[in-house]
Amino acid sequence: MSAERALQQLQSLLGSSGLITAAAERTPYEHGPRYGAGQALCVARPADVAQAAELMRLCAAEGVRLIPQGANTGLVGAASPDDSGLQVILSMERIRGVIDIDPVDGVIQAWAGTRLSDLNQALAPHGLCFPIDLGADPSVGGMLAANTGGARLIRYGDVRHNTLGLQALLMQPPGELLEMGNRLHKNNTGPDWKQLFIGTAGSYGIVTQAVLRAHPLPRQRATALVVPASLEAGLRLLQDAQAQFADFLTAFEGISRNALASVLRHLPQVAAPFDPLPDYALLVEVSSSAEAGEHFDLDKLFMAWLERHFDDAIVDAVVDKPDTLWRLRHAISDSVKQEGKIVAFDISVSRSRLPAFRAEALALVERDFAGADVYDFGHWGDGGVHFNLAIAPAAQPQFPAERIEALRTALYDLVVQRYQGSFSAEHGIGPFNQHYYQRYTQPAQRALAARVQPVFDPHCLLGNTRFA
Repeated sequence: MSAERALQQLQSLLGSSGLITAAAERTPYEHGPRYGAGQALCVARPADVAQAAELMRLCAAEGVRLIPQGANTGLVGAASPDDSGLQVILSMERIRGVIDIDPVDGVIQAWAGTRLSDLNQALAPHGLCFPIDLGADPSVGGMLAANTGGARLIRYGDVRHNTLGLQALLMQPPGELLEMGNRLHKNNTGPDWKQLFIGTAGSYGIVTQAVLRAHPLPRQRATALVVPASLEAGLRLLQDAQAQFADFLTAFEGISRNALASVLRHLPQVAAPFDPLPDYALLVEVSSSAEAGEHFDLDKLFMAWLERHFDDAIVDAVVDKPDTLWRLRHAISDSVKQEGKIVAFDISVSRSRLPAFRAEALALVERDFAGADVYDFGHWGDGGVHFNLAIAPAAQPQFPAERIEALRTALYDLVVQRYQGSFSAEHGIGPFNQHYYQRYTQPAQRALAARVQPVFDPHCLLGNTRFA
């Protein structure tokens, strides 16, 4: 490959507004929000699908590797280039906008570069929303590539469960456009090919648009921050909330004392919900799209449920406006970043094993990695845990790269081998998790991927995630 020749062809195809070559202008695209920082040959920003298809044909002919990128909010480096200076970042940010909304079918069709906030802004006048709840504002393509979940997965499922159809560009043959599914809710006519493009970080093709399931906007919401008598009592509360509220249970989040304390340290304008802070708290939310009325008042039902459990499972509770309590929850990640060097874990175990896992994981860190402080929180409703650690500046000399890697491996071994959990519950694989994928994925599964992935990308030109 001639980098100079490739740049000349890309310039001719995309023009000055579609190609970024200056180092300073490339930087925001080359650095991920947490991991991933490399150097790209350039950033290609096609204006439409036809330009993106031609770009893929050009790169295939020149042997140039492409790194698909949406809003660049991912946390495993899947959208970041390596250090070679030879990869092209394919940014979908200009291929954006809502194509169509069908309130009767309850769907929204949008281009891949469309942001989550734009989806919900377009849906709101129709009384609808796309209910993936995240701290970031990703693009449609990025959400599909990572199979995003979020805090309300217990009610609405992940992106995979809310995708009816999508369109993607293939690398083999280069630039071919593949339509998979449509806005039908029922379509059992063979393999569901779109699933190959969801959760695979753009390694099978580049999503250009999607048809997504929309949901009615909640008209009633009731939220409480609850202190359980124990973590086991918290599981009983979860089980009972699902039995009592069924689909009205929207979220069931866990927040440790350290995580709450970090928020209060770095957001002094936020009042402490408890004094003293409990060892663990649960953020519980119920919601409904039905209007409150004489025969159905969700707030009253929720209050009655809380009062009923004060005798057995609840020690204390704060009932407040949903936005107030969710502000505490959504502020955790940014607050913990200010505590020191972050060692983050996006993991999941069976819900029934969450208390035992947490106890054993805390003991492991205290015993073998003293100096690393745990600020854990996460999605108890679906078994997801952000078991994040922060190493204060004074302790960082005790944690060279080798010891941090030993910490990661020890904790992942506990999650996967002892608790049969996942080392990546939401964030995906990407370069950051690639060697853990190799460590924990069954050989038969990798062998199958080794046969399938080359069908879509025989020359390994697409993305930076390998499933073989």
